[in-house]
Amino acid sequence: MRHTPLQDLIAAANRIILGKDHQIRLAIACLLARGHLLIEDMPGVGKTTLAHTLASLLGLKFQRIQFTSDLLPSDILGVSVFDRELGSFRFHQGPIFAQLILADEINRATPKTQSALLEAMEEGQITADGESLPLPQPFFVVATQNPQTQIGTFPLPESQLDRFLMRISLGYPDEAAERALLLGDDRRDMLARQQPVMSDTAFAELQVAASQVHASERLADYLQALLAATRSAAGKGYGLSPRAGLGLLNAARAWAMLEGREMVLPEDVQAVFPSVAGHRLHTLAANSTTDEPPAEALLRAVPVG
Repeated sequence: MRHTPLQDLIAAANRIILGKDHQIRLAIACLLARGHLLIEDMPGVGKTTLAHTLASLLGLKFQRIQFTSDLLPSDILGVSVFDRELGSFRFHQGPIFAQLILADEINRATPKTQSALLEAMEEGQITADGESLPLPQPFFVVATQNPQTQIGTFPLPESQLDRFLMRISLGYPDEAAERALLLGDDRRDMLARQQPVMSDTAFAELQVAASQVHASERLADYLQALLAATRSAAGKGYGLSPRAGLGLLNAARAWAMLEGREMVLPEDVQAVFPSVAGHRLHTLAANSTTDEPPAEALLRAVPVG
């Protein structure tokens, strides 16, 4: 059977990131939905490799920014330098001017530096010297975050968390995948040899197709019931915003497309809901009396029909 470009993309990513098919599909769905991705996990489980893999397979211009406590906003966005020959200031672009940005260990930078990404993530542009400068398209931020229990981390503020469509975790590989990692080729060597599976323009066309996957009125009823449940459960905290609701629908459309469907089903919403809602419901998680994540509890509590 002939593979579709998306199936080829998933298969190629699975050859590099072993034993994490579900997380790979979520990451691709996030990018198809024009969203930014937050990968939260301990060091050494493949967060950076996943970001680099996606950039390589999609033929995207890639820049890695290592976030540290002394990183400044100008180190990300760029800086104006006086040009003596021209007698004026000239703006030198920072690493943000790429198609896929890996914001590595984003929570090791101060909130001021973290906030330098807000305009770029929301509007696909930055403002420098009073002038709006567009960023390359497509534009994605894939950020990695270490657990907040580690020394030297700063919590991401709600405004920053909300710019990420999804948050995922990779976790340890299973026994078979870890054995293959130990005895197989080095992942960096594999990435160096990896050819793109598709072009950035081809992926942009798939993004347009994903946005047109049909969602019925009944599906919208279910999605609104989930949104309302997050708000009532939050009490004095915050449930999902309308922007998060739009992101959830876009992610569900992308997931349906990955599954080869032309319309969104409730199971598509359920597949992406924990990754879309989990980091937005952190107040619920903090006040929970059980170990069950709030998003999973809400999926059980809200009937489909």
